[in-house]
Amino acid sequence: MARYGEIFLKSDSVQRHYIKIISKNIRNALLAQNLEHELEIHRGRILINGNNPEYIAETVSKVFGIVSVSIAIRTESSREEIENTAAEIASLKLKPGMSFAVRARRSNVKGFTSQELGASTGDRIYDKVKDLKVDLKNPDYEIFVEARREGGLIYDSKIEGPGGLPLGTQGAVLSLMSAGIDSPVASWLAMKRGCTASFVNFSGGRYMGGDILKASLENLANLSKWTKGQPLKLYVMNIEPFYDALMKVENPRNRCLICKRFMLRVASKTAKKYKYLGLVMGNNIGQVASQTLVNMAVVESVIPSDLPLIQPLITYDKEETVVLARKIGTFRDFAGDVSCSVVPKHPAVAATIEKVLEDEKNIDIENLVEICSKDFVLYKALNGEIITD
Repeated sequence: MARYGEIFLKSDSVQRHYIKIISKNIRNALLAQNLEHELEIHRGRILINGNNPEYIAETVSKVFGIVSVSIAIRTESSREEIENTAAEIASLKLKPGMSFAVRARRSNVKGFTSQELGASTGDRIYDKVKDLKVDLKNPDYEIFVEARREGGLIYDSKIEGPGGLPLGTQGAVLSLMSAGIDSPVASWLAMKRGCTASFVNFSGGRYMGGDILKASLENLANLSKWTKGQPLKLYVMNIEPFYDALMKVENPRNRCLICKRFMLRVASKTAKKYKYLGLVMGNNIGQVASQTLVNMAVVESVIPSDLPLIQPLITYDKEETVVLARKIGTFRDFAGDVSCSVVPKHPAVAATIEKVLEDEKNIDIENLVEICSKDFVLYKALNGEIITD
């Protein structure tokens, strides 16, 4: 049994559209795992019938838009059958002296209230296991019973899902993907809000550490575990010619800003070409010199006004990002050599747009954007693995 949450806030027509998309995403994920199944759509619940409930629950718990998943026993809607089944399930876990709680719900079933169902189910459990205590605040064991028009549902565990909106409901975005921790987390958060993401990575050739591509592909593969059945694309752009020109600029302090502006120019051109609706970055206020408010304004000024820049991590502490990276499976203690030899010893923390534009006059920016945006290798990841290169 899968639960969806925020979809409830939408109008009836939007709800129907979103539920259609989330159902398709669930089917794609289950088919990718070769899990036979049948779906039933009900208000607030999606029931998935299949022979491998543990694997089905694990797979569906990674579908965006799903709040939680439970392996449930389904009965007829009769109160007596729900109570008896709940008592049988609870007796397998409860021992004398333990405390328990029954959480009951009723939907479109008449003849009793949720409170009455919870109380009578508790009585039935008392009859089955002696010397129990009721503790509604902090029980040793919880069992959930639902009386619904489509049948009774009994379960005693929940697997947390990502929540958010179904993938694909908000259009396609292009995410700037690095070898680090922040950008894959930012991308995951954008996908959680319903954005279908593709990715762009910038290869600096001899100016970059030798493990950057490997680490970036690992990020791509790990993110694809959250979109099972739907491949993710990564454009790896060769911008070594730009770095050749950048290193000739006399003032090194603005290199990182000029570099980020160039990457955003190339990303914007790529987004326009392939009809992506926005860009995603892992920026965080004050984390590094290029991410002060003054410098972010300088960097972001090159993005076209009709291409939104999405920055989900903009107010996160680093530890918050690390916690989320661990949770979604993209964190690594050591990614290898991901150094950049272009970074100056003392980067500017409050550059002026006038000074940056003056430095850029020594670089044939437009021509380099044209050259580098055409020089790329396309990689794909599906179900946690790189499938093409």
